[in-house]
Amino acid sequence: MFSAIGRIFRTPDLRRKIGFTLGIVAIFRLGSFIPAPFVDFGNVQACLKLNQSTSGLYELVNLFSGGALLQLSIFALGIMPYITASIITQLLRVVIPHFETLHKEGQAGQGRLTQYTRYLTIALAVLQSTTLITVARSGLLFGTNTSTECANLLTDNSWYAILLMVITMTAGTGLIMWMGELITERGVGNGMSLLIFTSISAQFPGSLGAIQQAKGWNVFFLVIAVGIVIIGLVVFVEQSQRRIPVQYAKRVVGRRTYGGNNTYIPIKVNMAGVVPVIFASSLLYLPALIAQFNQPKPGEDAAPWVTWISNYLTQGDQPLYMLFYFLLIVGFTFFYVAITFNPEEVAENMKKYGGFIPGIRAGRPTAEYLDYVLTRITFPGSLYLGFVALIPLLALAIVQANQNFPFGGASILIIVGVGLETVKQIDAQLQQRHYEGLLK
Repeated sequence: MFSAIGRIFRTPDLRRKIGFTLGIVAIFRLGSFIPAPFVDFGNVQACLKLNQSTSGLYELVNLFSGGALLQLSIFALGIMPYITASIITQLLRVVIPHFETLHKEGQAGQGRLTQYTRYLTIALAVLQSTTLITVARSGLLFGTNTSTECANLLTDNSWYAILLMVITMTAGTGLIMWMGELITERGVGNGMSLLIFTSISAQFPGSLGAIQQAKGWNVFFLVIAVGIVIIGLVVFVEQSQRRIPVQYAKRVVGRRTYGGNNTYIPIKVNMAGVVPVIFASSLLYLPALIAQFNQPKPGEDAAPWVTWISNYLTQGDQPLYMLFYFLLIVGFTFFYVAITFNPEEVAENMKKYGGFIPGIRAGRPTAEYLDYVLTRITFPGSLYLGFVALIPLLALAIVQANQNFPFGGASILIIVGVGLETVKQIDAQLQQRHYEGLLK
């Protein structure tokens, strides 16, 4: 492996791509610490030292921004608007026939969909930056029990100052989107995914350091050992797939013979990726958000439903919260896989090109068989996603660990998935240059 790494840096083209990627990543991390205009940097740092944290959707956005959200930096929104826009564009293919037509048109149609995603990203960035600044002005960004510093995060509350902050954060999101596309074109590929990987991995040292200071070295090394086991299990499941054999009949066109080869359809155990976790976190945050806007006035009692939500659906260590979170992840996994993988379309394409599954008739029986296999594979995959997402909540409930427990949830899924994909990209480029691959 070390010799393969040496060959990477001895290859001029590959070395230049890796250097370019690292340069973009360094700029991305630098922008996460530059405060937006009219932000009181001293008060923000004082609030961060109090170990106060957001919850729900803001916690997820802060995770994907590498901690830039709580610092109100120019890259505060991170890559989250682009992720949301991509998911919305993909879901709209089911609702809007024009989007599905563009998806089937090949490279030209994909380019149009990408352009729509960019426009939607900017619109979501404006909305999210406005919401973030509103929450910062209200003093609730770091929770309800805030100090004087946390209630005065902005130095100017006038309309032009707020407008400038919204423009700055929106422009930061556009710049991040552009940098991700640059990494895809000139770097090692998967630009957006690598930026998310960078944001999440940048928080690992701080999370582990907080665990060491709070619990001591014994718990620290125990967390490291548990993390290694979890990473190994996640890698095993992420690489697991069911291969459905497919045979293609021979076709004679002129003097040439086409087809006659055997291949397979890979169906991964976790076809949905991290999307169900994002969906579940966002949906589970809505009751807490509604309850937050219905808090009683001083001297009045809260409504029973507001009290119930505050007691059971806002804290991650509550059993009812964990149960709802798990069930939402399982449900969203089936929903997302049903949208992204269409057995009828796959069966129709196989029939068009003379392909068939041995022992299964082409056409509708093939679609029914694929749907049967997909359902059986998705069920354990959904349970796996729910279990991994519950790891930080279980750590919070059992050992009172930090809510941003590094080895679990969306963070570990993204880090493992992006890491595996990046290694495969580098391995493919090494093999193209007649070297041994990085993976043996």
